[in-house]
Amino acid sequence: MSSLALYRRYRPESFAEVIGQEHVTDPLQQALRNNRVNHAYLFSGPRGCGKTTSARILARCLNCEQGPTPTPCGECQSCQDLARNGPGSIDVIEIDAASHGGVDDARDLREKAFFGPASSRYKIYIIDEAHMVTSAGFNALLKVVEEPPEHLKFIFATTEPEKVIGTIRSRTHHYPFRLVPPGTLREYLGEVCGKEDSRVEEGVLPLVVRAGAGSVRDSMSVMDQLLAGAGEDGVTYAMATSLLGYTDGSLLDSVVEAFATGDGAAAFEVVDHVIERGNDPRRFVTDLLERLRDLVILAAVPDAAEKGLIDAPADVVERMQAQASTFGAAELSRAADLVNEGLTEMRGANSPRLQLELICARVLLPAAYEDARSVMARLDRIERGGVFTPGGQGPGPSMAYVPGPDAHAPAQAAQPAPIAPPGPMAPPAPVAPPAPAHAPAPAA
Repeated sequence: MSSLALYRRYRPESFAEVIGQEHVTDPLQQALRNNRVNHAYLFSGPRGCGKTTSARILARCLNCEQGPTPTPCGECQSCQDLARNGPGSIDVIEIDAASHGGVDDARDLREKAFFGPASSRYKIYIIDEAHMVTSAGFNALLKVVEEPPEHLKFIFATTEPEKVIGTIRSRTHHYPFRLVPPGTLREYLGEVCGKEDSRVEEGVLPLVVRAGAGSVRDSMSVMDQLLAGAGEDGVTYAMATSLLGYTDGSLLDSVVEAFATGDGAAAFEVVDHVIERGNDPRRFVTDLLERLRDLVILAAVPDAAEKGLIDAPADVVERMQAQASTFGAAELSRAADLVNEGLTEMRGANSPRLQLELICARVLLPAAYEDARSVMARLDRIERGGVFTPGGQGPGPSMAYVPGPDAHAPAQAAQPAPIAPPGPMAPPAPVAPPAPAHAPAPAA
């Protein structure tokens, strides 16, 4: 097995292999078909989404012997030099502006740019991290970028296009790259695992996609790490959650069910388990907020999984549907708001465990608050006839129940109380409401 990193081993060699960027690759291919290629391009977007890779593919398309073409032949010398593991071409120069962004570097580039290509159709400069070029450096490049010779092409790649000076941006065709959708990325990772002949347990890929946050390169790096540490059983869910630091789904199920039933003992046992296992309380709260978000969506859209609104295995979706059915919409919304506020308060907190316990206490006790969210949560519970079994001690009143002012009044309080007959052995008469002013006095 090659020790080459996974994201390098499967780096795309044509626009057709680039995933999630059709809004960029399709116009570029059409420009190549129409032979309307510009002299300068600006590729911007988040890291790991294919900017530099697309720049290399564009250079390959331009210098192919059958080109300019949207589909490089892969057989000519230029295509082989610019292939995935090729030696590179002397006519395609990649510059890291983070270390070569000064005015002297720009002047040196400008002087060399006027020399024609050695063996290719075009001399192409790919300037990565273009936002690191200084203003003086951009100004030194301005004239050659504005009016380059016929053989010269520029491709700027950056994560911060607003830092590229306007005079340069106005002379380029700007293509913004985007984060790759989770569904597309999960399908791609599944294909890569199939090519690697590796077994991956269900539920692992959503974790990898979540860790990669829409970046193909970051997701591939995480997947590479998991595959490297996989045993005979392949990549298991337990291994992935442990290595990536995510909370085990069973803990999330336990704390959500504790919130739904008002079981404070179960909720605080989960908190203790999280701390004893050495998990980060902030990570636990973040994962809990993600779970509550899924429950809010499931409560509003029962077929959210089929519509792609929730990315989770089928068995997890079934459990979440059951959990969502035990909550009211107001209860879920309140719980999510409180967890979100608690997560904000945990940043910089000296005692994350204490903050986590306070979050659980606030969620469990809507009756302790008089704000609109808590009142709506209590009404939700009353309307559904929710009955708690706090701490497993048997049935009892709902924890959201608050006695009203007349809760403990006698059942007959609204009617005049009877007056006991006189007599030495008569029991004391109960206290009755004061008689009206016009009522006759009792007989002696």
